[in-house]
Amino acid sequence: MRLLALFAVLVLAVTGCTGSGPARPGVLSVGIREPATLLPADLADQAGRLVTSALWTPLADYDAASGKVTPRAAASIESADRVHWTVKLRPATFHDGSPVTAQSYVDTWRAIASAHWVSSPVLTKLLRAREIKAAAPDTIALTLDRPSGQVPALLSAPGLVPLPAPVLASRDWDGFAKAPVGNGPYRLDGGWKPGSGGTLKRVGAGKAEEIELRVGEPAAQYDAVKAGTLDLATEVPGERHEAMHGEFADHHASWALPEAGYLAFPVANPRFADATVRHGFALGVDRAALEAGPLAHQVDPAKAMLPPSAAPGERSGTCRPCTFDAAAGKALLKQAAFPGGATVYFGPGAEAWTRTLVVGLHKALDVSVTAQAAPRTDQLDGPSTVDVKQATGSPYELLSELATASGYTDDVFRQNLALADAAATPEEAGELYRLAENQLLRDLPVAPLWSGHGHAVWGSRVHDVTATPFTGPVLAGIGVS
Repeated sequence: MRLLALFAVLVLAVTGCTGSGPARPGVLSVGIREPATLLPADLADQAGRLVTSALWTPLADYDAASGKVTPRAAASIESADRVHWTVKLRPATFHDGSPVTAQSYVDTWRAIASAHWVSSPVLTKLLRAREIKAAAPDTIALTLDRPSGQVPALLSAPGLVPLPAPVLASRDWDGFAKAPVGNGPYRLDGGWKPGSGGTLKRVGAGKAEEIELRVGEPAAQYDAVKAGTLDLATEVPGERHEAMHGEFADHHASWALPEAGYLAFPVANPRFADATVRHGFALGVDRAALEAGPLAHQVDPAKAMLPPSAAPGERSGTCRPCTFDAAAGKALLKQAAFPGGATVYFGPGAEAWTRTLVVGLHKALDVSVTAQAAPRTDQLDGPSTVDVKQATGSPYELLSELATASGYTDDVFRQNLALADAAATPEEAGELYRLAENQLLRDLPVAPLWSGHGHAVWGSRVHDVTATPFTGPVLAGIGVS
């Protein structure tokens, strides 16, 4: 009995060290994975975006479905001709007390454009400004190389937030990521502790006075919320997916992530030049098996070319290439006299689900299909799986990337993309993006497979949980009793 008592004391001591003690009024405890970095412009993981969304305030929020832009750090983002844009800033300071000025953004964007970060293509490939300058301390002036109505959407990208002058001068990005200084409603108190987490202190418009971010594994965090030792878990593992609906009946949420999977065909290769062959392969994909198998309920089977995180409203028609119809797929390959045999190539992190995809294609289509790591070449002789992570909510980014991944160069498609980019209103742009999407579904240089989604569960003292594709749960808006 004495040994058991000693063991219990040790367990309590270890538990106390992890920060899972009694809940404190006004303090929200949140479970996350270890972020890859806390440098906003180089983020592609859910945990990193969650943390930085509390540390920084973007110029605006962008809703892909409606095209609506809600200014935040910006008071306005306007243009009379869609070539010359003016961004007026609200008064703001960094957490170190220094002012956030137009020059802060100009210098930050210059650093991002010259780097090889996740957000760099937003400036170099999508925005394509000929000139960006600080016209006044509170005014950013942009001159583009063509008319574009997508500027507010692009400037809403979470990676384009400002960095303070000291890190822009030192270029110590790794050091800054350990103790980031933003302009958002919370500041990081005491720096980030890898493997443990960090504490956010409210300095602006946030509901919780303090947010404890605890790093750990999703399964343990899920159980901690059940036990009442953690307020919010921001990821639900596949094995808890079904139980979540019963155990957290009205205390769970899901949201679309800016991530989607595709099968890209080498359209210049004679064996895949016929769209009939590409449609045959698409119909041979059992997307539900991928969702329930290696992707562990962290995705939804594709229902459109554009995932919900980038789609301009609901599709009006069904996505025939998104369905599983083995008999129809085999018939199409026979009709096209497909000679059989194909290698599907995969990149880093996609091997497990690609191999499941290949086994399913072989079984459904009765052709020899193998999987192989992609070699370092642009000239692949077979399809490749593509895991796309968006840096913005603009459909232009995703549609452009899909065309590039397959080598698709149709003039009408490119024209529709250019017209959508130049459109004066979100409604006009949305119609043109749908035309471009429909053309991709018809010609099928890429077959949509799945779109990512996030899950969160929370305890009874938590309220007002909302989520967006790029932030996940909006930490500043969560109340705790």
